Amino acid sequence: MKDNGFAILRTGQAIPRAQIPQLSFAEFRRTILDAVAGGQRIAALFGDAPAPADQVTLYAVLSDSARALLHIGSTTLDTDRFASLTPDCPQAHLFEREIAEQYGVIPEGHPWLKPVRFHSSYRPGHDAWGRRQGEVPVIGVMDFYRVEGEEINEVAVGPVHAGIIEPGHFRFQCHGEQVFHLEISLGYQHRGVERALIGGPNKRSMHMMEAVAGDTSIGHATAYCEALEALAGCQVPIRGEVLRSIALELERLANHTGDLGALAGDVGFLPTASFCGRIRGDFLNLTALLCGSRFGRSLVRPAGLRSTRRRTAGHSAWNAWMLHFATWRTPPTCSGTRRPCRPGSKAQVSSNRKTVVL
Repeated sequence: MKDNGFAILRTGQAIPRAQIPQLSFAEFRRTILDAVAGGQRIAALFGDAPAPADQVTLYAVLSDSARALLHIGSTTLDTDRFASLTPDCPQAHLFEREIAEQYGVIPEGHPWLKPVRFHSSYRPGHDAWGRRQGEVPVIGVMDFYRVEGEEINEVAVGPVHAGIIEPGHFRFQCHGEQVFHLEISLGYQHRGVERALIGGPNKRSMHMMEAVAGDTSIGHATAYCEALEALAGCQVPIRGEVLRSIALELERLANHTGDLGALAGDVGFLPTASFCGRIRGDFLNLTALLCGSRFGRSLVRPAGLRSTRRRTAGHSAWNAWMLHFATWRTPPTCSGTRRPCRPGSKAQVSSNRKTVVL
């Protein structure tokens, strides 16, 4: 089925590359802009060139959240230049920067074209910034947006930080307490995971996906497994789908709670920062009760799950903690004590209306 020239898919559905509709660039660009104006969003916009001498083909995946549909289409560029979508559709700006960096094609009219990960072009002899072949870009060496004036402060933070976050360089343009502009430069830990996945899946593939971002192990592993399952026509058992959903939700809750605490810490509101950190730990501990790892490592695997603690020593504690979050009261304690429940103990949780023994 097609809509405005793009093929229509559902999440987890595969389509042969030969069946992806090919449009002229003008139609391709107009379809994307019209879809975004109608409430859809760009889920992916990327390039591909099977050989360095080949022309670059652009693919776009549009997400229609209202109808739970995906729209996909493509276009082949005649030259190493194309009219940028970013001036009319700002959400395309990072996608176009990545395409320029990877394949050396220039989105003409892009308001602030600069590298994303600072690696050489995948097509030798084609570079969007005119670098010589073999010249390796230096991370962070680029033009930064500047605000001029006698009372303007330029504050540089990173890429080395005092915390455990991944490195990034942040350039602030300030006037007293007011921040006029912030520009971020990443790419300091670019490992080439996309290129390393070529030829897989193999024994390393899942471990690489789980390590793309340490706090999103379940999310990236699930996305990779769903891609493999779609290509193989594999159906995941309903229990696997349910437990994947629970694990994804616990990961989201842990990350969002941690972010709320970090925001509170940034403005000096330390009680909220501390409490959010404690709640985040509760969500991570729930994930550990589910699979043995606080970050969900080795839980999600193609066609389902690797293992879960089902009717094991942690089962009672898992149920007790789930009831705690459902009722949002103090953590459950073991019957007759004030100690938090441990795996293997029998939890007895009381409320003002009923007592539930798990």
